[in-house]
Amino acid sequence: MAGQDDIHLAVKALKIGHKLRGLRQQHKYTLQDLAQKTGLSKPFLSQIENDHVVPPIATLMKLALALNVTLAHFFQEQETDEKISITRPGERSRLERRPHQSKVESNYIYESLEFRKRSKHMEPFLVEFPLQTADQMVFQSHEGEEFLYILEGEVEFRTIDRVEILHAGDSIYLDSDISHSFRCAGDKPAKAVAVLYTPRPT
Repeated sequence: MAGQDDIHLAVKALKIGHKLRGLRQQHKYTLQDLAQKTGLSKPFLSQIENDHVVPPIATLMKLALALNVTLAHFFQEQETDEKISITRPGERSRLERRPHQSKVESNYIYESLEFRKRSKHMEPFLVEFPLQTADQMVFQSHEGEEFLYILEGEVEFRTIDRVEILHAGDSIYLDSDISHSFRCAGDKPAKAVAVLYTPRPT
């Protein structure tokens, strides 16, 4: 099973890096141009393009806005304009930190629950939070709004001045421009369904 996950991971990460490079070249942006537009470092962008790191969702959102595409663009294999899209469990691919990747770069595992529909406002994900200490938490902020429903385990939500423990059955809705972070707060990994709203590129 682990081997299969590793293959899915490698293939999916490769596509994201390839798509990022393709979009950047379409816009005739250098890595430095893209770094200035996103606030991400040039070496980090290079690592994403070369499949050395798996970018967290917040990073992909910044890249999508800078490159005038939806977040779903990075997960799509085949775009469709159909009004209904169904995704089966076997069609999803897990994105998680590589063994050699720094823990500060991504602190969760995620799967896109819908990656075909070309134009949509919401981005649904299944998110798994591995065991993590508070000092490993990575704070993110980005445009839009997000909603999480905790499926199992305990999740700690933090902002600069607030800490909440969320249990299975709890949900949270927030403006994503607040600097925030989540981590597993229990003794086993936690899972949640996350739905992110991102403004459409203009």
